[in-house]
Amino acid sequence: MKYARLLLAACTALVIVGCNGKADSDSDHLVILHTNDTHSAIEPDAKGLGGIARRQVLIDSVRAARANVVLIDAGDAVQGSLYYTLFSGEVERRLMNELGYDIQILGNHEFDKGLDRLAAEWSQLNASRLSANYDFSATPLAGLFTPSVVKEFNGHKVGFIGINLDPSGIISEANYEGVSYSEAIEAANAEAARLKAQGVTTVIAVTHIGYDLDHGASDLKLAAASKDIDVIIGGHSHTVVDPADTRQGVPGWKVANAVGDTIAVLQTGSGGQNLGEIDINLATGKVAARLIPVDARLDSRTLSATNEIIARYKTSVDSMRGIIVGRSPVEFERKSPEMLNLMSDFVFEAGSDLLGKPVDLAIMNKGGIRNTLFAGDVTKGEIIDIAPFDNTIVMLAIKGSDLLENFGIMAAQEGNGVSSNVRVAYDPASYAVTSATISGRPVDPNATYRLATIDYLAAGNDYMEPLKRAPRLTESSDKLYIELIKRFEAGKMDHLTAAPDKTIRMSAQ
Repeated sequence: MKYARLLLAACTALVIVGCNGKADSDSDHLVILHTNDTHSAIEPDAKGLGGIARRQVLIDSVRAARANVVLIDAGDAVQGSLYYTLFSGEVERRLMNELGYDIQILGNHEFDKGLDRLAAEWSQLNASRLSANYDFSATPLAGLFTPSVVKEFNGHKVGFIGINLDPSGIISEANYEGVSYSEAIEAANAEAARLKAQGVTTVIAVTHIGYDLDHGASDLKLAAASKDIDVIIGGHSHTVVDPADTRQGVPGWKVANAVGDTIAVLQTGSGGQNLGEIDINLATGKVAARLIPVDARLDSRTLSATNEIIARYKTSVDSMRGIIVGRSPVEFERKSPEMLNLMSDFVFEAGSDLLGKPVDLAIMNKGGIRNTLFAGDVTKGEIIDIAPFDNTIVMLAIKGSDLLENFGIMAAQEGNGVSSNVRVAYDPASYAVTSATISGRPVDPNATYRLATIDYLAAGNDYMEPLKRAPRLTESSDKLYIELIKRFEAGKMDHLTAAPDKTIRMSAQ
């Protein structure tokens, strides 16, 4: 009865070709279901999208209908909601085991709680753990990973390779101490060639390096430099690669490789809003792909076992989301200039209070903001969802020359957060800073400025290496989200939330 129900779901909701059960004609096909950057989105988001119980409905439906199915996650399954802040990866690990992931790789945020915690959780994963370019032998993760895994389907050998990003400048150094990194493209090509030499006919690279990033390796760079890789399943850049979207300018999924062949490069976006599906005809090499939305149409078919696992943790999460600490008269959408400005000005004011005198400016990164501040009552849980990282506020004494260099790095990231008294203009082609003022005065390369920021950036992360050179003046004893909660409780955010500043303070001109 359960099989019939899931098969019906596959034939109707998913419109899968050949819905006649696991027929022999399907045995030469491999179906890969994939996720990336789900970021602890255990429940549906504020727009009603995503949710891991819904995802399971889709996964089980495809498994019931198709002969060969592999479920893959391309990293950053954690960090971004209270489920991770409170339980440090336990919830995500238990649920991914429940859904039956076959292959998982690390993203950069899997390192956020340090190597000991990462080893404790990942040693309990049922999935194959892959990394061809991280050497963990000198860390608590020793022995947990292999470069690749080979699976056979009806006589066809398929190899899966794990490829990770360069941790330098994106992961806090203490959180990957002892991990040795090998260049991503070189490692991927070497492992792919080794697999092909052993009779593997199809090679799938599972990556967490980003679709098309300027800094370091990326999926498009890997595709262009490869001849033995047939499909790339990526993560990190949160790119929505939708094979059904054929408009000009959208991320493409068919890419030329080093020998002129066309290979597939896929990614699902973020937050678990989509499930990726790739159908590979292993006899012919033909690849078809699509994104399947994860939404409310699946709610009536979620499984009680999965919902029960979530319920064990949801009580603690909901209790944090029920503690009101203040109000906001308007909404600050997560990725809006208003939200970036709000957080930058909060760091400026909190930093000044902590230092005991006004700072000159503040810097905040877009990546440090993980959720929207909604209009109405503001809760403790909502604040933690907005700034879930274990960051502190740090005050630095930075040289003007280093500050200008850092503005250039921020410009190359298409702008980032600065306090209300700062204006930076840059050339959109070269990202060269053309003007930079603090309180209306040009930045003096020879002066020293009091800068408030977060410890993650002060350590040179998000590639802001110049901040690493600046001496530290003081640091908050509480985490960033605790400081923000305290300011809401004290009414010190009222003037910032009353009239949102929509100014783009770092702008291309």
